[in-house]
Amino acid sequence: MLFFTPRSRCLALWGTLLAGTQVASAIQLDLARTESIKNAASTVAHSMMSYYKGNQTGQPVGLLQPPYYWWLAGAMFDQMIHYWYYTGDKTYNQVVTQGLLAQTSPNNDFMPSNQTLTEGNDDQAFWAFAAMSAAEMNFPEPPPDKPSWLALAQAVFNQQASRWETSTCGGGLRWQIFSWNKGYEYKNSISNGCFFQLAARLARYTGNQTYADWAEKTWDWMETTRLVTPEFNIYDGVNMLDNCTKPVPIQWTYNVGTFLMGAANLYNYTDGDPKWRKLTEDLLNGTKLFFPPQLGGNILQEVACEPQRTCNHDQPSFKAYLSRWLAATSQMAPFTRDFIMPKLRDSAAGAAKQCSGAPNGGKTCGRSWNSTTWDGQTGLGEEMSALSIIQANLISKVPPPVTADRGGSSKGDPTAGTGVSNVRPPDSLLTRPLTTGDKAGAGILTAIVLGGLLGSTWWMSFGS
Repeated sequence: MLFFTPRSRCLALWGTLLAGTQVASAIQLDLARTESIKNAASTVAHSMMSYYKGNQTGQPVGLLQPPYYWWLAGAMFDQMIHYWYYTGDKTYNQVVTQGLLAQTSPNNDFMPSNQTLTEGNDDQAFWAFAAMSAAEMNFPEPPPDKPSWLALAQAVFNQQASRWETSTCGGGLRWQIFSWNKGYEYKNSISNGCFFQLAARLARYTGNQTYADWAEKTWDWMETTRLVTPEFNIYDGVNMLDNCTKPVPIQWTYNVGTFLMGAANLYNYTDGDPKWRKLTEDLLNGTKLFFPPQLGGNILQEVACEPQRTCNHDQPSFKAYLSRWLAATSQMAPFTRDFIMPKLRDSAAGAAKQCSGAPNGGKTCGRSWNSTTWDGQTGLGEEMSALSIIQANLISKVPPPVTADRGGSSKGDPTAGTGVSNVRPPDSLLTRPLTTGDKAGAGILTAIVLGGLLGSTWWMSFGS
């Protein structure tokens, strides 16, 4: 995903003018009533999906319209899988399935030809998360002639594991896959955090320790590069040109969120290993930064851009992911519920009140969940974040994610994305040393030109 300059003053002024003409008709939400939560989620889901035109004649399937990038479509489809999971509403299932499968490639991965010039590791991972969610939630499987949800997630893992690079900074994934993209010389937390989370979720679903080993390796690298502070805040990334010695201290909700989600899954997978419990606790404490005390301590805020009204078109969606992963953490590691649930409740109540903008019949969602007056901000990210936090309050009403041996129906392919046959390989496939051919295959696409420098900018139920 590529971040550009903040919105212009003209757009900010336009938002202010819109706020002055809003209709006082916020979404009604009673958090004590399941049907009220589902109805509110339905309203926001409809608004969010209005940004997607891929189900209309002549429009590209699986893609959003500008200014929204490819990765956000994957995140949106993941949100709608969760919507189905929480509400049972099948309205969007076919659209979601079509959109996800349309952005695969002949190699049955999320490397479509329409993205070969711009795709990053984090971009690809958000599509893998959608496939992983579909497997864990028993979302209806694709047609028999298409890859399974689990196999699609495994394909992304295998490809990203092959991109793990030890020649600089002792390991880690680059932000960008292709050397011609700005950010190729940057190893960022979200790319490595997504890989960590995907590995942890695959370990839990499949029972394969190799995935857990990769997750642990990734976390060790994060600590070595000092991208994790003593307070367990997660910095944005490190530059390879100075050997990753100067972490960029910007902090985003989804960075700590993706590591929290991974740690909670590892805690669950290991039947409560104290190491992963402690990391889950520490990362949960690291989220406090995004629940500022001046907002009462339970209202989620994207502190790096939201108060200043400088968020770009990507960043308003980041709260959706932390909201989603906090809810999942409360399932994976039940000892976290007392910390998490008040935040989900208060933030959802604030988000619903903020969904009172003049467009869409007075129910357009804004960004400032601490305000009962619509802030004039509108977009896909605002709708996605509101949907995520509202429906997260149904987490206690849904069954836990399945695994391969506990109710899962999605059949995997451990060789997915590697270009070899679909016959199950020996367990040593992913742990064997890379050959010269492996390294060449992994690096050939990124060795054409020098990259640019990034700008400065079974189910557990453990108690506490």
